[in-house]
Amino acid sequence: MHRPAGDPVPTRMLGRTGERVSVIGLGGYHLGIPDLTEAESIRIIRTAIDSGITFLDNCWDYNDGLSEVRMGRALRGGYRDRAFLMTKVDGRDRQSAADQIRESLRRLRTDRIDLLQFHEIIHKDDPERIFAEGGALEALLEAQDEGKIRYIGFTGHKSPSVHLKMLTTAARHHFRFDTVQMPLNVMDAHFESFERHVLPVLARDGTGVLGMKPVGDQVILGSGVVTAVECLHYAMNLPTSVVITGCDSMQVLDQAITAARTFRPMTAGQTASLLAQTAPFAAQGTYEPYKTTHKHDGTYYNPAWLG
Repeated sequence: MHRPAGDPVPTRMLGRTGERVSVIGLGGYHLGIPDLTEAESIRIIRTAIDSGITFLDNCWDYNDGLSEVRMGRALRGGYRDRAFLMTKVDGRDRQSAADQIRESLRRLRTDRIDLLQFHEIIHKDDPERIFAEGGALEALLEAQDEGKIRYIGFTGHKSPSVHLKMLTTAARHHFRFDTVQMPLNVMDAHFESFERHVLPVLARDGTGVLGMKPVGDQVILGSGVVTAVECLHYAMNLPTSVVITGCDSMQVLDQAITAARTFRPMTAGQTASLLAQTAPFAAQGTYEPYKTTHKHDGTYYNPAWLG
């Protein structure tokens, strides 16, 4: 099997799980977009794995399920056993979450999902709904008991306060998440910052940190003050287990692999310089529309997904 030449992609511990995962993770959304053919999508996934990227991201709702379908096809031929597979569900009650888990397993052509996460924890009542009697957590725990999922986490991109509420609600119910996913990038550090408000809590508790939107779906690059590799290195420099980035072409994938292979811990001066450059552009979340608009809020436009 062909493996592209180059230094290995570094790995890190996934919180307290004992699992090692690649420092860069392959985002799932872009793999199902209309502009990308299925053949090219499969090529991207398999090249990522051949190059040392083990962490694969996906979600039940990405591109009406097409992202999961394509990933399932790409994972045939021995690739599944070489990947740490993560997907997400939107359901907030037991039945909808169970239905979505079943669909994801079918699309991904697997009998187990390594990490299942509650998607888009962006609504203030999400924590209560998930932890209520008959809530979605019951479906995930049942699937875990049956060996269909291994670890449980949650994601969100809107507000650090909602993340903190999810964590305190979990603690109140004597539950600890294995992972938490959130935006971590050079703009987040200045506005409604997950890095400043949520990251320290996760580090203290040994929770696996999944950084996402390191280049903000390319929006951050529009500022003209940072490069994609600088953005990826900044996110990797934080205490992240993995930095998930979307790749809609081989060129973008190669860039992500290069960033992982060339990463070296940044000095305090380098970090300060990068933040000083981006600070004037970060006010009011201009380059983080996922925080300030509903553009990225799938469950806002499709509330039925919540159950």
